[in-house]
Amino acid sequence: MKTDHLIPLDVFCTSNDIEISFISSLHEAGLIEITTVEEAGFFDTEQLQQLDRYLRFYYELNINLEGIDAIKHLLNRVNEMHDQITALKNRLRLYESDFH
Repeated sequence: MKTDHLIPLDVFCTSNDIEISFISSLHEAGLIEITTVEEAGFFDTEQLQQLDRYLRFYYELNINLEGIDAIKHLLNRVNEMHDQITALKNRLRLYESDFH
């Protein structure tokens, strides 16, 4: 399996002074995906921004895993609602242009 787009968990945790158990807890809670290759854990580079956000929530704001999960859910809902509002605005513009 190619690991070009994967970041090794041990390297990430060591370089950022983070316990690997915290990353495992995020995985167990379903907040991030961990890929195992030859008994080593990796996460996809696409999750880096999300993981960074979770680390700040946990270490800087002292938010527990359940709180992080709730925040993730709420942020997803806000993004969905934002997309719906954008779609509705576009539809409204279509109807407004018909009247001018």
